[in-house]
Amino acid sequence: MKHVDVKDIQPETAERLSGLVGEFVGQGQDYYRQVFAYMMEAPGFRFTFNIAAGLLGPIWFGARGLWSWFLSFMVLETLAWIQIGQGLFGDLGREARTRADQIAQTLELRRQQIEAAEASGSGSLDALKRAATSLENAMTEAQATAAAADASGTVYLIVGVVLLLAVKGLAASVANWTLEGQFARWRSDRSVASGWSIPRMGLSIAVFGAVTVLSTIKFAQPDAIGLLKQFPTNRDWRLNVGDGIQVAFDWTKTAGRGFFDGLTYGMRTLLDWIEVVLVDTPWPVVALVIVMLAWLSAGPRVAIFTGAALAYLGLLDFWEKAMTTIALLGAAALISITLGIPLGIYCARRPKVFAVVRPILDFMQSMPSFVYLIPVVAFIGSGKPAGVVATMIFGSPPVIRFTVLGLQQVPETVREAAMAFGATPRYLLWRVDLPLAHKTIMAGVNQTILLSLAMVVVASLIGAKGLGEDVLEALQYAAAGQGILAGLAILFCALILDRIVAGKR
Repeated sequence: MKHVDVKDIQPETAERLSGLVGEFVGQGQDYYRQVFAYMMEAPGFRFTFNIAAGLLGPIWFGARGLWSWFLSFMVLETLAWIQIGQGLFGDLGREARTRADQIAQTLELRRQQIEAAEASGSGSLDALKRAATSLENAMTEAQATAAAADASGTVYLIVGVVLLLAVKGLAASVANWTLEGQFARWRSDRSVASGWSIPRMGLSIAVFGAVTVLSTIKFAQPDAIGLLKQFPTNRDWRLNVGDGIQVAFDWTKTAGRGFFDGLTYGMRTLLDWIEVVLVDTPWPVVALVIVMLAWLSAGPRVAIFTGAALAYLGLLDFWEKAMTTIALLGAAALISITLGIPLGIYCARRPKVFAVVRPILDFMQSMPSFVYLIPVVAFIGSGKPAGVVATMIFGSPPVIRFTVLGLQQVPETVREAAMAFGATPRYLLWRVDLPLAHKTIMAGVNQTILLSLAMVVVASLIGAKGLGEDVLEALQYAAAGQGILAGLAILFCALILDRIVAGKR
């Protein structure tokens, strides 16, 4: 590390500060030196008025690199220009005239029916005449509404002008304050935008002009440019792309039949073993073991709650389905945790790998849960193995993310001290990194289990069985009482697992 002599540190003199202000602002140095000196006399906001910012509006903020403010004032000024455009050349009575034209067409049809009824002496003549009279009144009212709307252009114009002046006054009032804040950031980080940039100004003019002009035209004259009403597309494009994806799915399913069959067999075997433990084992044994786990993990209060929750499941005939649900959840969570923690450890030590894995995790967490069912059913089919795979995809990201986060938060000084005493990479991982990251990793395990349980109802759509079936039946037959009872059963399963995994807090 390079030694810095105290003599080399320049004091914050008025002359040096003035030079920094000039270097930062570029144009208008004398004005901004005075304004910044005034604003720095006291903390907080001090009122100043920047005429250039008021006249140029968002363009001034864009040219100065204040893009968040540029967007805010662009939206506000666009609203004002829309009002002005509607007042100057807007077709304000368009909707009312369209409604009047539609009524006129219906009225013409009724008149034809009246003529036919008069010629035939039909008994519905009076009803048709009353309907025609009602339509005439409605058409007259719509035409009057259209005329009144067309006459209100002056009001729109006045409102738009007032709004525009208010926005420009606000821009002029906060411009120097925002620029002074950017100057403070620039002094510590020279990558912050500074000066008056011609390219930034050009980009601001182009964006602001396009947004304002197109928005004003769309609201003032909706039929002027057809391209603004609907995005240019072709339905055949979506059909062709969908057909291509279907072909890819079919090829993958055929080529990977052995892999998918093996995956299905492995999932089913694991599920069968877990169900033997939870479903086939006598219920008192299972209940006693779960209560003991709760006692050892989280204490007597949680054990009492667990016993009460298990009694609820048993007395209301949810026991077998609850154990089936926990078996499915357990299989999915076991696979997710077994694969997720090692992957998280690998990603924590290799940032480039995590940079590739992170978008995949974002995709897995952002995709709606129902969408997971489409490829899962296409490749694996319906049933419990498909439910395990869908649940595993949905629940895996938290344990990976939390493992990476926990290991990244291990103090580097602790790791350096361990290595200074001769710790090997394996010793460093098992005796230093993982113990210090244990709480964060367990939080990820907890989130994975709860997210997996959240897939119970969704997975039941593809035949995963369990408590989700009761919820679906309640939705189909509008059986609110039964649905609430099944929902509480799922809730109690989630709370039991959460308390056991979280332990004593």
